Amino acid sequence: MENGKKDEAAKTMGQVRIEDKNVPGTEMNKTTDNVQTNRTDLSSQTVNEASDRMEEELIRQELGQDGDKNESNVKHGAPPKPVCDLSDPRYDICEISGDARAIGVNRTILYVPPTAERGADGQEWAIKDQSRKYLEYIEKVKVKTLSAAESLVAPECTSQHAVPAVVFAMNGLTSNPWHDFSDVIVPLFITARAYDGEVQFLVTDLQPWFVDKYRLILANLSRYDIVDFNKDAGVRCHPRIVVGLRSHRDLGIDPARTPRNYTLLDFRMYIRDIFSLPPDGLGIPYKEANKNASGGVDGGTGKRKPRLMLINRGRNRKFVNIPEISAAVQAAGFEVVVVEPRRDLRLEEFSKAVDSCDVLMGAHGAGLTNFFFLRTDAAMLQVVPWGHMEHSAMIFYGVQAKEMRLRDVEYSITAEESTLYEKYGKDHPAVSDPESIHKQGWQLGMKYYWLEQDIRLNVTRFAPTLHQVLRTLQE
Repeated sequence: MENGKKDEAAKTMGQVRIEDKNVPGTEMNKTTDNVQTNRTDLSSQTVNEASDRMEEELIRQELGQDGDKNESNVKHGAPPKPVCDLSDPRYDICEISGDARAIGVNRTILYVPPTAERGADGQEWAIKDQSRKYLEYIEKVKVKTLSAAESLVAPECTSQHAVPAVVFAMNGLTSNPWHDFSDVIVPLFITARAYDGEVQFLVTDLQPWFVDKYRLILANLSRYDIVDFNKDAGVRCHPRIVVGLRSHRDLGIDPARTPRNYTLLDFRMYIRDIFSLPPDGLGIPYKEANKNASGGVDGGTGKRKPRLMLINRGRNRKFVNIPEISAAVQAAGFEVVVVEPRRDLRLEEFSKAVDSCDVLMGAHGAGLTNFFFLRTDAAMLQVVPWGHMEHSAMIFYGVQAKEMRLRDVEYSITAEESTLYEKYGKDHPAVSDPESIHKQGWQLGMKYYWLEQDIRLNVTRFAPTLHQVLRTLQE
């Protein structure tokens, strides 16, 4: 078995192992100790810590302060080798085919050209190896084409590998589920899925909590041990190395730019398959449960009602009248499940809980990223906070829900339903004139609408939206 490859038992159970290689090897195919990630070693502080600085960056990204960096129509052809393509507004990428050598402790990738192609001068790039090229938290990786003279003294391989490698970072804005998927998991799917597992991940700034939380996805995308690249002191030689992650748009996939025309719907189906959720042929849960009962979906004794998962945020934009909202949801004809997702929750169990629901409801925010676990024709009910946030609600969740064949319903609160009304009064510009706040810069919009605001739903006003969702599910 090739150095670093997972055994089939580990693969079947979704275990992800980290190859820890602190001392350079002295022989080709040198074996290394494989350390399975142990969840008990993760502190809740590490998993749950999200600094104010990162929160500001998250919201700045959401407010679109990167100009046109979130959109790109760049097409990538077959580049010469090696190449670092810096033309995409969102990300940089380097692809080396041939004699590619990776030195983790130096964050360096070397390309040794064939003798006939060696020039007097080499080329060198330094790129951020994640999907957001302007994110300040990502350190750069150096990629260098060696000159003729440098090729003669290139560091020797300490391990040879028959499969390609992808070098990428796990830090940045991760620990927020939306960014986990939008910045790492979806771009990794775009970049690595076509290898069908025959690829190894060399991870800079490896986050043990991330490996543990998303181990099923990582184990499916790669059959090989994850390498903690920052600690790897050897010279790893691969036939192909990709540095960086491709990203088409926020939490999205452009089928025209993927090797096999993957869509975001394909990604949702892929995620459901990895987590062993029911096949797509099944209907939404309450219809399946009532399929063989008499009296129609809504009639008859003991008929199951549609189940609504109500996600409540922990820090801001949270619902402050949860009992009242829960009662209104039940009065409208739903069974309700209230959850407050933690960053360290076990996705194996939580994915099944989401799959058992017909509706996922929450305020605009990261908790709605769990819509990947819903069934086709299930509904996402997004509560849009005060402050002209409808555009963000649509581009970060609404568009994606529709692409994944989910039913998208949005409820925009009034000023009176925002705790800003209670705090500042009806005449404060943040309450009476949100546009004037946004015109003063993204920082002020962030302060009021993303960080300070909570939600007190007017359940009487909200009731028609619940009935709309119920009718939508019955169609």
